[in-house]
Amino acid sequence: MRIAALLVLVLALAACGGHKAQTPEQVARAWSAALNRDDNAAAGALFAKDAQAIQGDVTLLHTKFEATRWNALLPCGGEVVGISRQAKDEVLVVFRLQERKYHVCDGPGQQAAAVFRVEHGKIMLWHQVPVPAPNATV
Repeated sequence: MRIAALLVLVLALAACGGHKAQTPEQVARAWSAALNRDDNAAAGALFAKDAQAIQGDVTLLHTKFEATRWNALLPCGGEVVGISRQAKDEVLVVFRLQERKYHVCDGPGQQAAAVFRVEHGKIMLWHQVPVPAPNATV
């Protein structure tokens, strides 16, 4: 009986905080990798419920389906060429744009940047911003 109780305790402790929440950097890189392999569902799964995607207009992504669909509409993937922490929960990522399978990228080789705000391992905000000046630290 003691062994069974000990086993239950160990399993309960493993379920409580058995893994560390992903950092904003890790989440941004995971999103980029999913997009580059044209896995829109995996990219969409990284967005929180009611996340905001800003590319000029603000799009609210209420569900995983909406986040998946939004990612599927992005014409380009991109290689991460710079990443810098902006706040505890926010990073600025610079990408070199590249073609995606089944898409036509409108600017392959050009750079683009986005701010990612991440809470509890999920993207709350994805905001396309101007690419920082070349001498800026990213």
